[in-house]
Amino acid sequence: MGTREPVALQDFVRDLDPASLPRVLRVCSGVYFEGSIYEISGSECCLSTGDLIKVTQVCLQKVICENPATGQTMELDPTFPGHFSPVISRRSYETLEEMVPRWSPSQLPIYFMSPYSMVTKAEVVFEEQLFTLEAVEVHLGTPYARCIHKWGPQQVVLHLPLSQKGPFWKLESGAPQTLPQILQDPALKDSMLICPNLPWPSLTLKPQYEVQAIMHMRRTIVRIPSTLEVDVEDITASSQHIHFIKPMLLSEALAQGGPFPLLTEILEVPEGPPLFLSPWVGSLRKGQRLCIYGPSSAPWRLLASSKGRKVPRHFMVSAAYQGKLRRRPREFPTAYDLLGAFQPGRPLRVVATRDCEGAEENAEIASLAVGDRLEVLGSVQMLGEQGQDVDMLMCQRLSEQAAEDEAGTDEEVEEDQEQILLPLFLPGGFVEELNDGRRYSLADLMAQFSLPCEVKVVAKDPRQTDDPLVSFGALRLEEKITESFMMVGLDAQPGLCFEIPPQWLDLTVVEAEGQPGQPAEPLLVEELTDAFYYSLRKLPASKSQAPPPRPPKRQSLCEQKKTSSKESMVKQTPALCRLKANTMPDTSKDKSSLYSKIDTLVSKSLNPKVLPQDRGKRMKPKASSMPRKHCTSEREPTPNQDPFLDVDAHDYEELVENFQKTI
Repeated sequence: MGTREPVALQDFVRDLDPASLPRVLRVCSGVYFEGSIYEISGSECCLSTGDLIKVTQVCLQKVICENPATGQTMELDPTFPGHFSPVISRRSYETLEEMVPRWSPSQLPIYFMSPYSMVTKAEVVFEEQLFTLEAVEVHLGTPYARCIHKWGPQQVVLHLPLSQKGPFWKLESGAPQTLPQILQDPALKDSMLICPNLPWPSLTLKPQYEVQAIMHMRRTIVRIPSTLEVDVEDITASSQHIHFIKPMLLSEALAQGGPFPLLTEILEVPEGPPLFLSPWVGSLRKGQRLCIYGPSSAPWRLLASSKGRKVPRHFMVSAAYQGKLRRRPREFPTAYDLLGAFQPGRPLRVVATRDCEGAEENAEIASLAVGDRLEVLGSVQMLGEQGQDVDMLMCQRLSEQAAEDEAGTDEEVEEDQEQILLPLFLPGGFVEELNDGRRYSLADLMAQFSLPCEVKVVAKDPRQTDDPLVSFGALRLEEKITESFMMVGLDAQPGLCFEIPPQWLDLTVVEAEGQPGQPAEPLLVEELTDAFYYSLRKLPASKSQAPPPRPPKRQSLCEQKKTSSKESMVKQTPALCRLKANTMPDTSKDKSSLYSKIDTLVSKSLNPKVLPQDRGKRMKPKASSMPRKHCTSEREPTPNQDPFLDVDAHDYEELVENFQKTI
């Protein structure tokens, strides 16, 4: 095909030979639909005049079948199994007898129709209705044509005399063909067809296609429905100089696997907060030339945070890091953390840094004191108060004598050791007892110990000019990151090479002309921003870790107050009469004297600053304010003796104190 006049896209696609692809088209009349492409099944719905389209593939989506007599339509699947016979010619006859070839059965069936309505004894036959003449039958000496007429899903049988006047059109049909064969024949475009598998006597087919094309500055394949009302012009013959620029993402380059190295230009940087504090990563912008050297050879990376400072700093350390590290004692806030760090076959010994009380109702749950040495043995299950299984941490209490006396036998050491149980929710404090002075590489450390792990960098990576990890007294290695990274470099700085995670920094680039340089040694330690660090800690790998168990429900504060108030009232109610039995007067002899003395004591407790000369002027408290209870005594006071002078000092203080609490 050469340059052609503008045609409708639907007509161009129907006449297109798939073997001639790809074809370059220019849009002559644009079209715009309100709404996004997602509202039209993800297809392109807006094309501007002058846009260039490089058609790479055409796919049949569906076929609309239409009844030309009634205008009814139905949708056919591209895999429809029926066969279609095209009507290739029409010949007019005046009567049926002229059309029947001397009743020869070999020429039957015959397809025909009439351009006018016919009135028969059975019904009225409207114009342009297709009939199938199957046989000639004789009734009472009169020959009749046995005809079948399809009307919807039903078939109507009519017996028309051969003398029936027309005119009639005899339809000559071609050989039956499948649906793809009919659609691929340009000569049968919009022709009338006959299909025994469909309820209509005649029909036409209108296929609908999806055009897959490449457009300038489009990253993905553009999908255009062939029914889009747009005119196009074929300019394939004069399009040799046209170059369609196809953007791509770093993740797509990583998935394609090359070819590398690849020199590109940055078209778009994703919005959002920066990931790294490195100036060269944070300064990536549109227009910079970026050289992609391929995927990083490091299989994983570690998240590390500094310790011992008010504001911790966070780093991502590559598996290729070759600095030397020394282990530091780990700290465990709960027994659950002890269980997470425990590995069978590797002893884990800790020292308690807080006092913890055991459970009174369960003697197996022991108490801990500061300085207690424990060896973690693993987890066990025991029956809880409500009948459910509760996980516990089994430890072995190590005696100081066993630690200092290495000359004793193993049996003697085991006799001094005690096995105890600790709840996983125990809010204690533990620090690891560590006697390991070895220098590990990062790979050896990950192979022998589990995370989290606390280390000190004692020798920097010799390949790094500036290793920030050496300046910290302690580092906490927290998580392993296994996502893939791309090794890239800036064309303006050939001696600089760093790694980018396409999962979180997916740049849009386009291939540029030029020769990429040789890669330099990449940076193995990248400092992270706080936002990116906490987003990494929210990854599914971190979420899959089970949270620590909750402690059992305890008595609420209100219930504790109610219980304590009831207990205090029970203890304080008889407190006013809790005097020694051998010093209390006989209340049966002189009640008024006793009450007056009690009132005097109460007044003293309520008004401690009253002068001695004003004591006789005090007013008695109301009778309802003092519970008058009879208190018995074993001896009587002498007539001239004040009964309260013999009251013990302890009982006096208890009386005043308890009464103040009651008030």
